[in-house]
Amino acid sequence: MHTITKTILAFALPVFAMAQNGPIDFETGGHGASWTWTVFENDTNPALQIIPNPDQSGINTSATVAKFTALQAGQPWAGCETLHGAGTGSFLIDANNAMITIMVWKSEISDVGIKLVRPDSWSTGEIKVANTKVNEWEQLTFDFTSHIGFTPAYDQLVIFPDFDLTGRTSDQVAYFDNIFASPAFVSVEESQLNPANIYPNPGTSNFRIESQTVIHELRIYNITGDLVSTESVKDLNAEIDASNLSNGVYIIQLEKDSETEVLRWIKQN
Repeated sequence: MHTITKTILAFALPVFAMAQNGPIDFETGGHGASWTWTVFENDTNPALQIIPNPDQSGINTSATVAKFTALQAGQPWAGCETLHGAGTGSFLIDANNAMITIMVWKSEISDVGIKLVRPDSWSTGEIKVANTKVNEWEQLTFDFTSHIGFTPAYDQLVIFPDFDLTGRTSDQVAYFDNIFASPAFVSVEESQLNPANIYPNPGTSNFRIESQTVIHELRIYNITGDLVSTESVKDLNAEIDASNLSNGVYIIQLEKDSETEVLRWIKQN
């Protein structure tokens, strides 16, 4: 029977909608390195640099990354943005791409912000998540499920690498990479021979799984790869009470006779 393990490999999930370009990996032949990035509200606005990865270890061994220097004299919300209609492409947010990830390397703890903007420059504002690690790569996940169904499509990406409202005491260098990538925590061998259905997805409390082969055990993992629940099923179908789970993305692992199947479920109110 296949097993699920925490690793630095990406779990293959559909991530993109419409013409969304990614992952933004800043690699030659990839996305991001040749795009036009404009720096704003950062005093003299030093340009975003695409440089060799200064720390090819942990979850990010890629060759090149972006380097942003947040100046002490810059605004707390200093950042960089793509051109409207260029680079990222035009895309809507749906259940498949609502969880946006970015890898960051920072020497201090502060918020990282991501904002999506429409062609008319309208936006609901940035979503901020603080890094929890310093001097190593960390993947942060931003929950854009509240943007599902918004139209027209977004066509600009804005990154705030060091959104520090407390005030910087010195210039702060932040590296970032692999935007719009898949969660970097799980590696699974999965069967596509007898795909199960999960609905409603997204859901608000319970979800139901209908399978073509018997499910012996069902495991629920959160976005960081922690096991949050195990259910014994012994049936083709499963009705799961998820009312105690927080909003977010969950990986549903189905253990069958000779295979493991993996689904993704989003909980939102």
